[in-house]
Amino acid sequence: MSGFFGPLDSNGRVPPRQQTLVAAFLTSAHGALARQLAFALPMRFESGWQTELNAQFYREAEIVSLLMRATTWVPDIALASMAGRWEAAWFPKPIEGISDQSLALVADLATRAHAIHAGIRPAALVPMEANSNDPFVIALRRVEFESSRLLQAQIVFLKGPELAPFRDAVSTTLERRHAEIGKLWAEALEGVGILMPRTE
Repeated sequence: MSGFFGPLDSNGRVPPRQQTLVAAFLTSAHGALARQLAFALPMRFESGWQTELNAQFYREAEIVSLLMRATTWVPDIALASMAGRWEAAWFPKPIEGISDQSLALVADLATRAHAIHAGIRPAALVPMEANSNDPFVIALRRVEFESSRLLQAQIVFLKGPELAPFRDAVSTTLERRHAEIGKLWAEALEGVGILMPRTE
């Protein structure tokens, strides 16, 4: 096993099965964030942090659209069972101890988004010799760039005044989300011959 995509083809492109699995994981994760952000958006904004949800929704949707078009997809029967586990991991779980259920759900969403944006770095899997003009390679770099921007918004919200009284509960949830998503990502990559440290 290697820590990078490969072996690359003669044109320096990532093998289609690796593209398929990585893109499927990313579209599942970012698609779930987009769906849940859409439901979290109120008809009328009452707080400043809600305006950021609107921007995040469109950026997540853009990531999904980009990956759908930039990936060379191939059939993979293993994806069915893996996708079921991924989707279960994205399921909303309001943070215990926060009485305002809408805030509890948004806080949980922010911890999951933080774990996805901070813990999943797909461009780091691209070897130096990969074709820098390949759509899939460019897409992964774009995803990582957008993730770094989105991460800053999650940090601001999670450390903001709305969640200050619930700091311990938020920190516990954030740690658990990072462990869950890191493990899923490592398992997915191992399925196509890429070795990543597991988070147990």
